[in-house]
Amino acid sequence: MSERATEVFVAHRNLLFTVAYEMLGSAADAEDVLQETWLRWVEVDLAQVRDERAYLVRVTTRQALNRLRALKRRREAYVGPWLPEPLLTSPDVAENVELAESVSMAAMLVLETLSPTERAVFVLREVFDVGYDEIAGAVGKTQAAVRQIAHRARQHVDARRPRETVTPDETKAVLESFRRAFETGDLQGLLDVLAPEVVLVSDGGGVKQAALRPVSGSDKVARFIFGGTGKADATITVGPTVVNGNPALVLRLDGEIDGVLALRVGGGRVTGLYYVRNPEKLTRVQAETPLTLR
Repeated sequence: MSERATEVFVAHRNLLFTVAYEMLGSAADAEDVLQETWLRWVEVDLAQVRDERAYLVRVTTRQALNRLRALKRRREAYVGPWLPEPLLTSPDVAENVELAESVSMAAMLVLETLSPTERAVFVLREVFDVGYDEIAGAVGKTQAAVRQIAHRARQHVDARRPRETVTPDETKAVLESFRRAFETGDLQGLLDVLAPEVVLVSDGGGVKQAALRPVSGSDKVARFIFGGTGKADATITVGPTVVNGNPALVLRLDGEIDGVLALRVGGGRVTGLYYVRNPEKLTRVQAETPLTLR
């Protein structure tokens, strides 16, 4: 039975990690949730489990929900803006439009505005297409309550996420223009690629220098970018990467990773910039993390 338990858990591990990560925005916490799920799973009588996948998703959701409630309090004391932990992802994640959109930095930040229960219900229903009956069992609510929560969360998310659909090629083109202007120190070139209402959010976690509040407006954002890099007493290099299924940039100082910069694009320009510098959040940008919806 222990061999069977291991086999089943391994078969669904990537799915369980994706569920936990979408709920928590942290790979480290998602891994802890998977460990807690495993410890409970090995104690289960598999002969009594009708749907192993559904059972594991339910246990993972409960553990993630408990952790999310604790994290909410911890994040209130976080130094400066909090951003999700970026993950280096494989090409198949980028090719899955639904998955890439759901784990994008912009989408993950919208999820942060939901209550823990709303986030769990939204993620399970809208991202993983879990039935209301299964969700009810996972979050400890009635099906009627879950339907109401799902409707409220959907309205909340729809009101805050971009309505424009942007193709990966469009994003790459804008990213390349941004990168070129950044590398050459072309202020006007950078202003041209930034939308007037662009917002930059930087996360240093109190360890690395970062803006303590979001920076708004193309002029302020451009000057913040060049002002920060101009002070660096090191060789700065910028390279393309794929983070959370979407094109991004990795910045290095003298060859060492300094941060990851993810972009939100709209109307052919950059509308949002998410710069993660907190060293504790940069451990997953050198090796790919497998994600899946199934």
